[in-house]
Amino acid sequence: MAGERLPMRKIRDVLRLHAAGLSKRRIAASLNIGATSAGDYLRRARRAGLSWPLPDDLSDQALDRRLFPPPGDLPAERPHEHRQPTRPLPDWPALHGELKRPGVTRSLLWEEYRAVHPDGYGLSQFCALYRTWRGTLNPTMRQTHVAGDKLFVDYAGMTAEVIDPKTGEVLDAQIFVATLGASSYTYAEATWSQTLPDWTGSHSRAFTYFGGVPAQVVPDNLKSGIVKACLYDPEINRTYADLAAHYDTAIVPARPRKPKDKAKVEVAVQVVERWILARLRNRQFFSLAELNQAIAELLTELNARVTKHLGASRRQLFEDLDRPALKPLPAEVFQYAEWKQRRAGLDYHVEVAKHYYSVPHSLIKQKLWARITDRSVEIFHKGKRIAVHLRGSGNRHHTTVPEHMPSAHRRYAQWTPQRIHRDAAANGPCTEALVEIIIRNKPHPEQGFRTCIGILRLAKSHGPERLEAACERALEINAHSYSSVASILKNNLDRRKPRQSSQRVADNDTDGPAIDHFNIRGPKYFH
Repeated sequence: MAGERLPMRKIRDVLRLHAAGLSKRRIAASLNIGATSAGDYLRRARRAGLSWPLPDDLSDQALDRRLFPPPGDLPAERPHEHRQPTRPLPDWPALHGELKRPGVTRSLLWEEYRAVHPDGYGLSQFCALYRTWRGTLNPTMRQTHVAGDKLFVDYAGMTAEVIDPKTGEVLDAQIFVATLGASSYTYAEATWSQTLPDWTGSHSRAFTYFGGVPAQVVPDNLKSGIVKACLYDPEINRTYADLAAHYDTAIVPARPRKPKDKAKVEVAVQVVERWILARLRNRQFFSLAELNQAIAELLTELNARVTKHLGASRRQLFEDLDRPALKPLPAEVFQYAEWKQRRAGLDYHVEVAKHYYSVPHSLIKQKLWARITDRSVEIFHKGKRIAVHLRGSGNRHHTTVPEHMPSAHRRYAQWTPQRIHRDAAANGPCTEALVEIIIRNKPHPEQGFRTCIGILRLAKSHGPERLEAACERALEINAHSYSSVASILKNNLDRRKPRQSSQRVADNDTDGPAIDHFNIRGPKYFH
């Protein structure tokens, strides 16, 4: 296969979605890969005797060896394997008419087709051939939605007002809308924003409301979920992709500037605006929970209404069509985690939300992925987790695991800011003040520790009294380094007391009298 090999997490998703019945084209659109690539990975999996679900103990490295063995280990293909056998075709016009009947799905029609023709096409190819035939019809024909297949999601153009009870400020809440393709069963809720946390949270609550998960989710190209909108290769946000994997569904974005791809949700948004938001326009709400409670009440009425064009209520169609076809919900609700790509610095730390987390020092300058939750930060390299930390506050501090440190740094691990301050204070107030300035001004703790440790060790060769005097001198001349203090001691400058201002003025009367003013600091300022 030409080009760069996909990460193993995406190859696993190819196998997962294929097992769920999606065609290669749908898999490619969902995972932002080429259809040819998807087909190649599926062929490799068949040759390796792999099928979804994969064994729990199959690591990424082992999977890579199974799918991409050395050339000599590949089984030779037989010439007839590339030949497409002739199989009986269904009666497409009759099948198309059957799909318009309530409760009839492509899966049911395929089962009936295979009952008559046991050697016929598989489900995915059956559906692909039907789509090809349907493409020859009038392109403006109404779409046929299979039960449990698609959930269309979007935000309404209208917003709802919420009054802050403390300040009286009027805030605009965004309205999330989701509707199932076959039954038009609709869910709506209010959130404060359209950002990624609210976007994924609304999806989780929608799945819970429906009591199951559809095979596909069709969003608009909202930047929170779709990193790059493209007709052929849309790029899906990694957190959004994690949500899809957690609920075992596929994200298939609507094509840019193709509103017919999501006509269902366009209509649902219009219905929610007219039948829910318009009815709430004269009511005042003082919390998001209060607004959502009112939306939920009207939403129940909306789904229970019998419409003329459907001939039944959305709830009735949902119970008959979509509910039996939905996948079961996972045992746990999706935990939001944000992904950030970072590069390890020279100090073997990565910066996440103004806090620094250590990684093994061998990964210096390597590109890494950080998975960020409310309580933890996990760091990955080539799909393998190489570090996990408790979430720290954004205070520019460091969280360091001793095993991540190179041996040259570990000898300083027993030193802490508290110990350095304690030892410096024991030597004298000027030593303590100098140490405090050094630690505060250094960008990384190790850099400040080394300087302070070096200064404190000068007391062994020069004595604590001379070190205190040298630190006093260093503060006066604004010299905050080990070399400056060592130079003061080497040249005996610590033994020379600086002359007072009055003494300097007496030596040179032409300079005028000493000026005494509260804006002038004087030599005693730093101690």
